[in-house]
Amino acid sequence: MNAPLTARLLQKRRYFKRSHRPELAVPAAPDERYSLALASCVDDLRDAQRLRYQIFTEEYQATIHTKIPGVDEDFYDNFCDHLLVRDLETDEVVGTYRILPPEQARRVGGYYSESEFFINRLERFRPSMVELGRSCVHPDHRNGGVIMLLWSGIAQYMSHYSYKHLIGCASVSMRDGGVAAATIWDGLQQKALAAPEHMGFPKNPLPLESLSRAESVVEPPLIKGYVRVGAKICSAPSWDPDFNTADFLMLMSLEQMNPRYARHFGIKV
Repeated sequence: MNAPLTARLLQKRRYFKRSHRPELAVPAAPDERYSLALASCVDDLRDAQRLRYQIFTEEYQATIHTKIPGVDEDFYDNFCDHLLVRDLETDEVVGTYRILPPEQARRVGGYYSESEFFINRLERFRPSMVELGRSCVHPDHRNGGVIMLLWSGIAQYMSHYSYKHLIGCASVSMRDGGVAAATIWDGLQQKALAAPEHMGFPKNPLPLESLSRAESVVEPPLIKGYVRVGAKICSAPSWDPDFNTADFLMLMSLEQMNPRYARHFGIKV
């Protein structure tokens, strides 16, 4: 067996090793336009990574170091489950989220968020805490339906494995010099700040005291969605130089989920 083929087979074996993966139900939709599933092969994963590369390079002008042209991949991908929403007409992946469960976080040495934040105060949540990341939706499909499907998949996944907490980074572009990020941080402190005992600390903090503010800023849909379902912000933003973004660490415990969305997703709180 040649070396490249052996490497590919090992990658497949390492990535798709989890048993009893949940079958995800797609909520009834009037147009029946989309499908929802967990990636089940390397080709599925590559489709998600191509969408990620497109969004991150075009919208964030991110610097992505990759061995495969047009693909966003990193060390964590093979340890994660990947949610995919496909357009049923084209079969293209138009939305994706990756999920790092706690047992896989232990294997990989921690959560991706820990490369940007100190999260020592969340230590007691680790046995039941998943991490969400690499969220993106194709610009032609940002109609609300795709992100709701992704959240439905996350809820089913959490319920299937009995996980209780989730964390994730939500990004704001720094192309304006940090004005939007600082303004959004001010607003989030007023309405969605975590309890002091759950606060983390950025490893690469923004100089918030020296950044200008705007009179008003539209929150990115991802941050708005997190807050709407009941998530809290648990750190000042950290700067990611590769993506040139300010990253906000979000935390949500299912017991604090907005009851309206808990009912919608079939979660008992």
